[in-house]
Amino acid sequence: MAILLEPIDAHVPEALSIDLGGITPDCMAGLSLETIHRLRVQADGNACELGMLFRLRGDASDQRLECIGDFSRVHWLGARMSSGTLSVSGNVGRHAGAGLSGGTLKIAGNAGDWLAAEMSGGTVHVGGSAGDNAAGALPGSQRGLRGGMVVIARDTGCLAGARMQRGFVAIGGGCGEAAAFEMRAGTLLVGGRVGQRAGMGMQRGTLIASHAATAELAYAPPPTFQRGCVWSPPFMNILAQRLLQVGFPPWAEEAAGPLLDGVWQQWHGDMLTGGRGEIFHRPAWH
Repeated sequence: MAILLEPIDAHVPEALSIDLGGITPDCMAGLSLETIHRLRVQADGNACELGMLFRLRGDASDQRLECIGDFSRVHWLGARMSSGTLSVSGNVGRHAGAGLSGGTLKIAGNAGDWLAAEMSGGTVHVGGSAGDNAAGALPGSQRGLRGGMVVIARDTGCLAGARMQRGFVAIGGGCGEAAAFEMRAGTLLVGGRVGQRAGMGMQRGTLIASHAATAELAYAPPPTFQRGCVWSPPFMNILAQRLLQVGFPPWAEEAAGPLLDGVWQQWHGDMLTGGRGEIFHRPAWH
């Protein structure tokens, strides 16, 4: 049986900001419910016990943690998790899954800024939208996502996948400016509109703008990218199958065509940083 975590509304006023960094299924495994109740967390910068803010019940032996309710004012949820499963029935705050190295983080609602920042392994699945810097680098860092898979069903803000080093990020909706900024490696797929300045400073890696299939949605890479050929890359089929396996919403099994078939316009860049990155989008005439 999982550990169930639910806010105690009377003790959580509207302005409260809670830091749950370190409260993960793997860290709680083997602990009694009484010990978990006394784990130290931060609330508005003040130390307190976990049980003062949340109702707790269940058993931690199976490395499962289920968060019930609205956690939008709860930050660093699942940060540095290495194994187990953490699920949230509602929204979460910033830095959810930051530094994740293993296990699975499932968020039914929306996530704040810095979702899965500097993650190195495991899986993060968001049923709603995410804020800025999703799968990107923390402030002052040169290293973004380093491994694992991040699936976001709807939109993201700016700097999605910034300074990625490897891994796979799939965004079902659109994204803000500067997606794949200074990307080193890995794959970033965007199902909706791609913001301006995407791919600037790319050294290597792949950005796929899969929704730019009509003239009014035609994607224009930065001027420091060079046009390549129009072709059908075989790896698109592999990506499509992988997305279907994790239940990526925009491409249900009966409508997987956007990735399984068709041709793509390829661009090479950023030419100012070596030109070994690549952007794919649908030709406007497709």
